[in-house]
Amino acid sequence: MDYLPPNQSLEEIETRKVLKKLATTRSALAELKGVAATIPNEQILIETLSLQEAKDSSAIENIVTTHDELYKSNFNNRKFTSAAAKEVFAYAEALKAGFDQVRKTGLITVNLICKVQEIIEENKAGIRKVPGTALKNELTGEVVYSPPQDFDEIQKLLTNLEKFINTDELFGADPLVKMALIHHQFESIHPFYDGNGRTGRIINILYLIKEDLLKIPVLYISRYIIRNRAEYYRLLQFSRDEVNWEPWILYILCAVEETALDTIQTIKEIKSLMQKYKQDIRSSEPRMYSQDLINNLFRHPYTKISYLMSELQVTRLTATRYLDRLAEMGMLQKVKVGRSNYYINEQLFSLLSSKPVDPQEPVVKTIS
Repeated sequence: MDYLPPNQSLEEIETRKVLKKLATTRSALAELKGVAATIPNEQILIETLSLQEAKDSSAIENIVTTHDELYKSNFNNRKFTSAAAKEVFAYAEALKAGFDQVRKTGLITVNLICKVQEIIEENKAGIRKVPGTALKNELTGEVVYSPPQDFDEIQKLLTNLEKFINTDELFGADPLVKMALIHHQFESIHPFYDGNGRTGRIINILYLIKEDLLKIPVLYISRYIIRNRAEYYRLLQFSRDEVNWEPWILYILCAVEETALDTIQTIKEIKSLMQKYKQDIRSSEPRMYSQDLINNLFRHPYTKISYLMSELQVTRLTATRYLDRLAEMGMLQKVKVGRSNYYINEQLFSLLSSKPVDPQEPVVKTIS
């Protein structure tokens, strides 16, 4: 396979259709960046939306879980309601680890990419060393693509990709166009035994952060890919076969724009709901109100007494009294699961889980 930048000229890559789509996509992305900044505590969006992305991105790989399973799990304590929930939390943790590193260094390196994949897969298998990996159609068993097999060649391709990502002077395309090329190249290299798709989708987000198109990781295109999965795989292969980038780039731009507009609406709804909770608590229980309490209720759709104790630095008695009172007011639903009481922010939970997608469409599967 070829190295980056592509052999075509910039004019051949950024066609008239691509430039036209770039204008509306950039507008939607800029609006998302501004709307996200209106939420006072960035962790609210990072915690809730990153878990949503982790769920959808994992569903593309047929790792299917429910919001209920996720919110009842606790990554920090390594307590998970299902094996799928554990994998989804690992993805969310990899995303946050990558985000922290890119925010510190402004770089996306091969080492960082390997670290992201390591967290996702929870092993240190690293870059493929044994040949035999192929991508097959799950229905027919047909090999649709064979990535590079030689370990040294994979390393050279990744080094080239790292340089392309971090050196703007190499190719003067719009960052969103570069993101489309980067994603295609990474998925074509397919450097790992497993976790390539999820790692590649995290790289997309990290690149938007690196290019300052977003301040925090809130744009997640996995839902769009699920809904248009057959087209995603078709265009990946079409670009390899025909060396025609326009359809692939337009697909990615549509994914970014549609997802940005959808996320803008979600954030506005979260903000409106936060305001309602603030007003209701202030008017009914002013002595109980604090911004930290609001933050807790919106970082954790399923909150617990221990979460409140830790984040508000209050006693168990005070945390229990707060949550029970909010349940009495109808703002939370108290549910006993095993030995634990969960307090569900039902309105937030409904908002985050209101757009189900079908994860059962056949996918291309990696065979190693």
